[in-house]
Amino acid sequence: MRSPSPDLTTRARIRDAALGLFGANGYSATSVRAIAEHAGVSAALVMHHFGSKEALRAECDAHIVDEVIGRKEQLATDSDLSSTMRRWLADVDAHRASLDYLARMISDGTEAGARLFDDLVDRTAAMIDAEVAAGRMRTSSDPRMTAVIVAAHGLVPLLLESQLGRALGEPGLTPALIARMTLPTLELYTHGLYQSTDVLDAATAALAGTPDTTRGPRSDKGAGDPNQDPDPPRRAGTDL
Repeated sequence: MRSPSPDLTTRARIRDAALGLFGANGYSATSVRAIAEHAGVSAALVMHHFGSKEALRAECDAHIVDEVIGRKEQLATDSDLSSTMRRWLADVDAHRASLDYLARMISDGTEAGARLFDDLVDRTAAMIDAEVAAGRMRTSSDPRMTAVIVAAHGLVPLLLESQLGRALGEPGLTPALIARMTLPTLELYTHGLYQSTDVLDAATAALAGTPDTTRGPRSDKGAGDPNQDPDPPRRAGTDL
C-alpha cells in the first residue's frame, strides 16, 4: 500500500491514509492511531481535522464517489471521457487503494456501506439524466432501476475481481483485464445484445398480463395457412 503523497494537504494525507487502511484491513480493524502513523501525523491531529473516525470515513466515501462518478457540479458538463479512460487504464496500481476501499465498503454489510451504494446510485441517476438531456443516452422505462443496474454493473469487477481474473487468465484486476473489458462493455451499452425486440416484447406482454403476439410460426412450413400444423407428424417408413 502506497503512503500518502507529501505534496497533499495534511487533511488530504489523513484521508488517503484512512482510505488505504480501510480498504486493506476494513473499517473496524483500523484504528485512528494506525491512520495517524501512516499519514505521518499525530492521532490528536486526525481528531482535530475530522472529529471522529466515522466522520473520516464519511469523507473517504465522498472522495470515492467523486473519483468514480465525478463531482456533482461537473455532472451536467461535457467531459473528456477518452482521457479519463486512458488515465484509469494506464495505471491501475495508482487507483488500487480506491478500488479496494470501494469493494470492501460496499460489501461489508454496514449502514455506511449502504449509504455509499445509495450515493453511487443517486450520482449515477443524475449522470444518466444529464446524458439523456444532452441526447447521448436513451430514456429508460424505469430510470431509477436503470441507475441501480448501471451502478451495480460498475461494481461487479471490484466485487468479483478474483473470479473475473480466474475466468480470463489474469491474477486480478490487471491493466490487461480492464483493457479487454472496455470495448465489450461499451459495445453492450452502445449496441445492446439482442438483434430483435422479440425478448423485450415478450417480457413486456408477460408483465402486462397480455397474450404474447410477437412470436410467429416456428418455421416457413405452413406459414401461408394459419390452421396448418407447421411441423406435421412424419409418416412411418419415410424420411419426409
